[in-house]
Amino acid sequence: MSAPDKERRRPLALTMGDAAGIGPELSLQAWKDRFTDRLPAFVLYADIELMRAAARAAGIDDKVIVPVTDISAAADVFRDSLPVLSIPLAEPAKPGSPSVRNGPATISAIRSAVADVAAGHASAVVTNPIAKSVLYGAGFEFPGHTEYLGALAAEFWPGEPSEPVMMLASSKLRVVPLTIHVPLKDVPALLTADKIIKTARIMAASLRRDFGIENPRIAVAGLNPHAGEDGALGSEDAEIIRPAIEALRAEGLDVTGPHAADTMFHDAARKTYDAALAMYHDQGLIPIKTLAFDEGVNATIGLPFVRTSPDHGTAFAIAGKGVASATSLKAALKLAGEMVARRLSAAAS
Repeated sequence: MSAPDKERRRPLALTMGDAAGIGPELSLQAWKDRFTDRLPAFVLYADIELMRAAARAAGIDDKVIVPVTDISAAADVFRDSLPVLSIPLAEPAKPGSPSVRNGPATISAIRSAVADVAAGHASAVVTNPIAKSVLYGAGFEFPGHTEYLGALAAEFWPGEPSEPVMMLASSKLRVVPLTIHVPLKDVPALLTADKIIKTARIMAASLRRDFGIENPRIAVAGLNPHAGEDGALGSEDAEIIRPAIEALRAEGLDVTGPHAADTMFHDAARKTYDAALAMYHDQGLIPIKTLAFDEGVNATIGLPFVRTSPDHGTAFAIAGKGVASATSLKAALKLAGEMVARRLSAAAS
């Protein structure tokens, strides 16, 4: 087997997320649909008994849950069984009832998955949803997945550029929020031309490398209604956002704006760009969750490794009831596989 073929056979590293959420059952559902949806092979970082219980609850023989220690063997196991790398919980998980005591296992699954990608055993990280409030009680010191992954990248890939940026992607829209989990009242003070320029550069690089778009087009949203309406509705659009766009265009990037956010997400407008840069969380996430609630994927770009995740939360209210949709997780697995393949092809050329 050639080196590129060996690279392509490396499985994805899928983390369990919060053990009391829908991650375990979604992982099992994705494995069940592996052939019909043509999913890449993955190994699940989770508690063995947690997954056996999830299998029984779904009416599946729990013998399909196969513990593995050799990640390289997961691709062979995957055809007939769900390979699980053991991440023991402190106590049995009850669907819908998260436990702070199991928080360290959630964190350990993420760290172990990233470590295996760094070591060359797995090809990319795909994460099931976590509950940040639960992890904070377990000593988690990061605002969320994105920031923790950035810290792990700096640890495992020292010296390599690492500026994690959250992109929400679907077949209908790709969007990056410039500011994420901050109060709306704090957003204007956080906007800088430098931040816009850096983020747009990362977006352009990812669109080329990870999405195969040779000449990416980026549309930048304004902050204020009607993009400030020539200063009548705020000065940030003219004083911060527009100069950043002009600087990016001077670099040769195809960047337009600032656009009025209320008119840049309809069908015709979306055909004019490959990704949108929103100024704050809801400005970007409301459109994509309206257009592609089930199929949206959270992709962390700007990292030295590929990471994707379903674009939804732990859904404790429906955990264990067998009604959660695995569509977004399956889309995340597919996108991770596609991103890895594009990076490998680019490296080989």
